[in-house]
Amino acid sequence: MMRRILLAGAALAFMAGAASAQEQIDTRPGGPERVDLTIYQGNVTLVEDVRGLNIPAGRSRQEFPGVSASIRPQTVSLTGRGLEVVEQNFDYDLLTPDKLMQSAVGQEIGLVRINPGTGREETQRATVLAANEGVVLRIGGNVEVLRDDGVPTRVIFDEVPANLRPRPTLSVTMDAEGAGRRDVTLTYLTSGLSWTADYVMRVDEQASTLDLLGWVTITNRSGATFTDAETRVVAGDVSAGANYRGNGTLASDDQSLGDYYVYPLPERVTVANNQNKQVGLLDVSGVATTKRYRWETYGFSTQSQPQAVEVAYLFANGPINGQNRSLPAGTIRVYINDASGEPRFIGEDSISHTPAGSDLAITTGEAFDVTVQPRLVTEERVSTRIVDYFRTRRSVEYTLRNARPEPVTIEVRQGGLGRDTEIQQQSHPGVLEDSRTVVWKVQVPANGEVKLTATIETGG
Repeated sequence: MMRRILLAGAALAFMAGAASAQEQIDTRPGGPERVDLTIYQGNVTLVEDVRGLNIPAGRSRQEFPGVSASIRPQTVSLTGRGLEVVEQNFDYDLLTPDKLMQSAVGQEIGLVRINPGTGREETQRATVLAANEGVVLRIGGNVEVLRDDGVPTRVIFDEVPANLRPRPTLSVTMDAEGAGRRDVTLTYLTSGLSWTADYVMRVDEQASTLDLLGWVTITNRSGATFTDAETRVVAGDVSAGANYRGNGTLASDDQSLGDYYVYPLPERVTVANNQNKQVGLLDVSGVATTKRYRWETYGFSTQSQPQAVEVAYLFANGPINGQNRSLPAGTIRVYINDASGEPRFIGEDSISHTPAGSDLAITTGEAFDVTVQPRLVTEERVSTRIVDYFRTRRSVEYTLRNARPEPVTIEVRQGGLGRDTEIQQQSHPGVLEDSRTVVWKVQVPANGEVKLTATIETGG
């Protein structure tokens, strides 16, 4: 009830105090004629706000309503033909029902109540004594608390306090050479905007292709709405203002900016305050993909039960619509079609910022029908001529099983090796990827089993 009372009062306050408000606050639609947003990661956004103003010659005070409530005033830059900035102020004490009531402490307000007996409206004058956790009033010789007693009540304020603004407002005192209309560019940094990238990947296993849909989600908690804004998002963590330039220009068209990537959104967007906005970033189809089954271990052991292998889909981040496109970090959710052709969710994975031309592996989970069971057959210490240096020779066996109706290739990665590794015997060709990892790729027939054996000698 208290919220309803204050909201009704705020509406009447605007009517009662409209003339006074217009003398102090620019309530025209105002706002920028053009606005550009560059949203960085790390809760910082560069706003470029262009407005056409009629400016008199000499010194004058101009107001810029609609700027972000989370503006960093020390980053404000104003440029325009023949203009010199003398002073600037940011007023962020916003007009709300609670603030309106708090500003009325010590003053009189009007209370309009409906008499339950007669149904008529009755108006009383009351003095606001306090507006902390509740509103305390003096009405005549009595002190009352404005509370939810079931009686409809409206509050009438005589005027809008000069210190309260309907929206965040930046005021600038400037000195102009000559009078006339001219464009001015307001540039500032703000917090309160952030972005993330998300992707949906649909895999056609029969055709070995995938479709990839990506979008950017912009979250606006800045306290301002940005209308029809040309928007870029920047991948990479930056310190506040690290890429801010005095004239507000930025790299665009999916170019790099220092050590960061800039992704321009395809169309202008309106980002309302307290809104999550999703905008399409890419939409490609028919990308070639392969399916990978991988099992990886560090060190040597014997397992009594088969181990499920990791499943991933591999594809190249090639040209998109004839252009190389870097992919911002985000989450990829993967779907495949079931027997009826309906898409079914099978898992998700995260990618880091991925330059154009890179290869990606999207892991969706583990395959219960493709397994590897390792066994350490023998292990012995081998002496060398070098004092305090021993080598270890191990014989290992991996049982690879495939319960699927088609053959698969399983990538077995044995890590945790010592220095100077030698593969002395192996049933299937493998390669030392580095000094501590050996990799085999073994084809296993449908509903079949393969034994992979090897003797490996490493330094201790």
